[in-house]
Amino acid sequence: MQCSFCSNEAVVFLKYNGSHLCDKHFIKFFQKRVNLEFRSELKIRNPVRIGVALSGGKDSSVALYETQRVFGKRRDVSIVAITIDEGIESYRPETIRAAKSLTMKLGIEHKIMKIEESFGTTMDSVSEGGRLAPCSYCGVFRRKLINSAGIDENLDYMVTGLNLDDTAQSMMMNIVRGDIARLGRMGPHTVPKDGLVPRLQPLRKIAEKEVMLYAILQGIDFSHSTCPYADRALRNEFRDSIDKWEERSPGTKYSIINSFDKIKTMMPIEEDIKMGKCRICGSPTPGDICQSCSFERELGTWT
Repeated sequence: MQCSFCSNEAVVFLKYNGSHLCDKHFIKFFQKRVNLEFRSELKIRNPVRIGVALSGGKDSSVALYETQRVFGKRRDVSIVAITIDEGIESYRPETIRAAKSLTMKLGIEHKIMKIEESFGTTMDSVSEGGRLAPCSYCGVFRRKLINSAGIDENLDYMVTGLNLDDTAQSMMMNIVRGDIARLGRMGPHTVPKDGLVPRLQPLRKIAEKEVMLYAILQGIDFSHSTCPYADRALRNEFRDSIDKWEERSPGTKYSIINSFDKIKTMMPIEEDIKMGKCRICGSPTPGDICQSCSFERELGTWT
């Protein structure tokens, strides 16, 4: 099939807008959306230090690559990649190798933090014998370490690789749970809060399949490994349902996000969401004890 904008052969058909794109026009379309998202989320007025949460997978690797493309030549911006090692022996070592390879190629500073060193356990230990599903623990511990790394590294912002699919799934999960508070705290964040590094999400309106294609076309190093515990996550059920809706009505995922962006203006603004401090670790939390400390107490890993 021919590209909708030139005589070259198309590499992708985008059902939601009816266009066939060659590699050149797809890359241009991809980068234009990233540029627009960065511009809407970030206003640089003083020198800033930006972190990128880098797992080594396609999404975070593309997020790092794009952050470097957009800001790498600016003297008032410095970039550092942050990788969290959850302690999953059949998965994490390979993704860390991919992360190291990409940061070396891009010439970006790279920090690696281990959950075991901070929380006294690994996700393999949590899941030993099938006793517990580790996904909830992993997400909470990773988020806390990413934020801690941001504070330790004096970061002004933290970029994540959440794509369109991830974002739509998270929104629907919070709606189904009736968790309006968490829905309101979803990124991107425009207002800095004490103890929390604002999150940027330049890929939030780009589909997962498009992120994969972009990574391949640009020759971006990333790991194809899949977490062995991923099939236990409730998120999979939401992913399957939303994918079916998208197949039946192309553009559904965009509609979910666009609807959320509109209603978010009617929700409590970020400054009004009261956050206290965990009485154990001092991290920001809406309750008495943060979820991370609660999990540590549950697992018996407090030191």
